Amino acid sequence: MWRNSLAALLIALAAGPAAAQAPVTPAPVAVCASDVALIRVAPDRALSFAVELADTAESRARGLMFRRDLPAGQGMLFIYPEPQPVSFWMRNTLIPLDMVFADAQGVIRHIHANARPLDETPVPGAAVGDPDRDRLMVLEIAGGEAARLGLEPGMVLAHPGLDPETAAWPCG
Repeated sequence: MWRNSLAALLIALAAGPAAAQAPVTPAPVAVCASDVALIRVAPDRALSFAVELADTAESRARGLMFRRDLPAGQGMLFIYPEPQPVSFWMRNTLIPLDMVFADAQGVIRHIHANARPLDETPVPGAAVGDPDRDRLMVLEIAGGEAARLGLEPGMVLAHPGLDPETAAWPCG
């Protein structure tokens, strides 16, 4: 146990200040849980986000409305029953958010940074020119966190909500 804690600390220190607020997990031994979203940032490293699930029509409609803060390392994971084109807005959302859009395999396809509080302009889940506009999951984290942590399209998300038969990084 102590050895695992020491290894996790050393990995976190090696990751540098960008990973200081989000727990870093060795990617090969990462274990999925419904309240955690993992994003692989290197072959041997993953960031871990404590997430609330928005997996019903009601919870997806409410999202993070009326929240006054969202600590680093936390977020909300929107899961749809099937991949589909999605669009978000910031109605009644009081804090800036980064929206990380993932396809049915868990591959990050688009990141919308710093969505403006209370803005009702639609935020599409796909970048212009993306041939596959369907998304299964959207991770909302505090505005600016995606850039601070170095998140990019092409990185892979792991969560039990992904089909392990087709997930790019299936849960173990």
